[in-house]
Amino acid sequence: MKILAGNSNLPLARAIAGYLELPLTNADVRRFADDEIFVEIHENVRGEDVFVVQSTSAPANDNLMELLICIDALRRASAKRITAVLPYFGYARQDRKPGPRTPISAKLVANLITTAGADRVLAVDLHAGQIQGFFDIPTDNLYGAPVMAADILTRSGDQDLMVVSPDVGGVVRARALARRLNNAPLAIVDKRRDKPGSSEVMNIIGDVAGQHCILIDDIIDSGGTLVNAAQALMDEGAASVTAYLTHGVLSGSAVERVTNSALKELVITDTIQPTAAALASPKIRVLTIAPLIGEAIHRIAEESSVSSLFD
Repeated sequence: MKILAGNSNLPLARAIAGYLELPLTNADVRRFADDEIFVEIHENVRGEDVFVVQSTSAPANDNLMELLICIDALRRASAKRITAVLPYFGYARQDRKPGPRTPISAKLVANLITTAGADRVLAVDLHAGQIQGFFDIPTDNLYGAPVMAADILTRSGDQDLMVVSPDVGGVVRARALARRLNNAPLAIVDKRRDKPGSSEVMNIIGDVAGQHCILIDDIIDSGGTLVNAAQALMDEGAASVTAYLTHGVLSGSAVERVTNSALKELVITDTIQPTAAALASPKIRVLTIAPLIGEAIHRIAEESSVSSLFD
């Protein structure tokens, strides 16, 4: 088994390799003068089970091309099996046609990864479950909920907790976390989204007065939805609002928006390498997902159950 890392999130790749007690595969993933991507693997991978760790986060197109070229290089070097490990799968929000003459980019990217030569995919908290079906190769979707639940119980287990979904579509995710938090009660934020990156909170479904609310979602991008939801919960009498999100995209002025918000704390995982601004914010904390991914890689290599990680 070998671990090959692209440049999108080297700290996470090193942490995964450390968990598995393996060195990262010796390779160059760099740019020519005109920004074309060049990959050269400096050790034998013939007949090996190779895992390519690469989040397709910003710059999404560059990181996606790195992934595809790494896979192609491994296929041409006769690797036995190539697994694309995608801690964050970019383009996942374009998973259906919201209007006429629009693409389904998540399916296109799935096709590209398959055509490049990947034999299977390992992802974390896909934005929509149906994306697994976009791949014509085996696809495992890991969940950040066990890592988050352990952190919540360690820090806030003695408080009156209420899990809150920031929209109706996230209820399944919120209910799964609530079960792990000793069947905590559930509330839902009823919001209206007129366009991407803009939303308005209409109602809070559930009694949040006096509760320590845990907002749970998979992605924070601009932060507008999360900040509005936190303020609405505080206006309804919540004792505090803490947000747990798997993928900290945090584009534009999101870090400033979170820092100045009613949130007590925003907790993200390291599926996307956090920026210096995010690390410097007093309200943002990072949980590592490396042991979870490392254990899943170990189980795939050993041909044992991955789903039992979440039993």
